[in-house]
Amino acid sequence: MKNDMADNTNLSETLFKPRAKHAETSTLIQYTHPKSNIATYSVLNGTSQQSWYRTIQRLQWIWRGLSPIEIEEVLSRIALKDAPRSDDKFIDTIVGYRKGNWSFEWSHQAMTWQQKALREESGDKAADCWLRAANLYSIAAYPFINGDFLADQAVVLAMKAFENATKFSSYVVKKLTFKLEEKGTTTGFLHLPKDSRGPYPTVIFCGGLDNLQSDYVSFFRKYLAPKGIAMLTLDMPSIGYSAKLKLSEDTCKLQGEVLTQLSEVPWIDHTRIGVMGFRFGANIAVRLAYIYPKLIKGVVALGPLIHAFFTQPQLQKKIPIMYLDVIASRLGLFNIDENNLRLSLSSYSLKNQGLIGRRMPVPMMSVYWKGDDISPKEDSQLIARSSMDGDILAINEKPLYEGLELALQNSADWIYKKLI
Repeated sequence: MKNDMADNTNLSETLFKPRAKHAETSTLIQYTHPKSNIATYSVLNGTSQQSWYRTIQRLQWIWRGLSPIEIEEVLSRIALKDAPRSDDKFIDTIVGYRKGNWSFEWSHQAMTWQQKALREESGDKAADCWLRAANLYSIAAYPFINGDFLADQAVVLAMKAFENATKFSSYVVKKLTFKLEEKGTTTGFLHLPKDSRGPYPTVIFCGGLDNLQSDYVSFFRKYLAPKGIAMLTLDMPSIGYSAKLKLSEDTCKLQGEVLTQLSEVPWIDHTRIGVMGFRFGANIAVRLAYIYPKLIKGVVALGPLIHAFFTQPQLQKKIPIMYLDVIASRLGLFNIDENNLRLSLSSYSLKNQGLIGRRMPVPMMSVYWKGDDISPKEDSQLIARSSMDGDILAINEKPLYEGLELALQNSADWIYKKLI
């Protein structure tokens, strides 16, 4: 295994040589009007400040296993560095792979955990170090805009670090390849619980638009594995192993194609499949339930984006510029009119598609956070009312971490009852 670690370290050195010519992330999506940012806060999305291009997702990063002190140290290095920026309004836009650049600083932090993994050599401690490195490389690539060379290299290293973590971990993780109708294949990871025998009831976890599939390991280990439930993850279109795909109004196309192949996977009990979705992933999860009701035993939507976000201009005006870039990138757009982009979002509303609002048999639970403007209570009520067995859970905005834990624990408990 030492060779694997050395290979990953050498790969880091090869991919990340100091260069100043690569396009900076915030410049990749071009607008007909000058970019500006808004200062907003969302309990799930994090803090958007006018002086930062990226939304800082402290809560999610801490929940994934990063230290708050480590996060602030890296952000401080970025903020304090005096170097050319592509846009002087934004702190995190230093051009080129150098000190102070977003990808540089987070990748540098990841490399320290690679070295710790090398010293540990084997076992769960080494696996945890590799997983920490994978999470940090993922943040180095965040928000995964197409055409971002440095982000693409960070994704390669995140994938390699994650696979190294699976080799050392006491948890069994299966790397699966699924055929797709149009673009070859995609790769998913099946996380198997300990101390139980398969085939396992399985949850397909659909993440947000700005995450890699490896970012959700903590959820599996803490909430699903103890219940004997496996978890299958996939990368969103245009990210990671699904990089060749584009997002469309048929948001669940990728996951639907995979869902129909699960009967061929020996570790999965395909008669007991649940789906959980976070943010945009909840749109996918709910849509899957409508398209494949006979294949799904239950759906959990966390902070869902199913209607209001896509149709209400007052909500769309609260979107930080980074998220507009993310949406445009997932759609394969690079030159856009901001107003036209906002208008086109209406086609992603499941209500406008004629789905949500119709009563259907799949049990669904929706979780919303009080004070979450982007995912209002009404969307969660719409989901619950649309199912013949619908539930809704409200989470207080504060305390932040405890609220997230409560939401995830209740979600795991609910899906367990539907699958077991």
